[in-house]
Amino acid sequence: MKELRKWRDYLIGQLAANRGEALDYIQFALEEYQVDRDIAVFWLSLRTFVESQCGISELAKRTHMSPDALQKTLSSDKAPHLDTLCTILNALDCRLSVVPLEAEETELESAADVQSSSAAG
Repeated sequence: MKELRKWRDYLIGQLAANRGEALDYIQFALEEYQVDRDIAVFWLSLRTFVESQCGISELAKRTHMSPDALQKTLSSDKAPHLDTLCTILNALDCRLSVVPLEAEETELESAADVQSSSAAG
């Protein structure tokens, strides 16, 4: 009989097994936040990323925050201060970067062109 797990537990396991997928996951979450401004979903995604990479206790040590304060921050319904977000990301060996929107739109258009060419062929 198969053992049943919660989706989030499964996702954490998958992200823990593949750092590249974990980085894609958190990048996508940040991009979605920039579109819909749903901070609760972004924080949930960040907590999932944290748990897949090192866990709250280890991240608290790396950021010199108490586990309770870190958990409170990651469970907030308020947008983080930039320095707090950068501290967390740096402790996870990540950083924020700025990318021109035009480049992103060009990449999306190129991908759409390739898909329509493939469908026509």
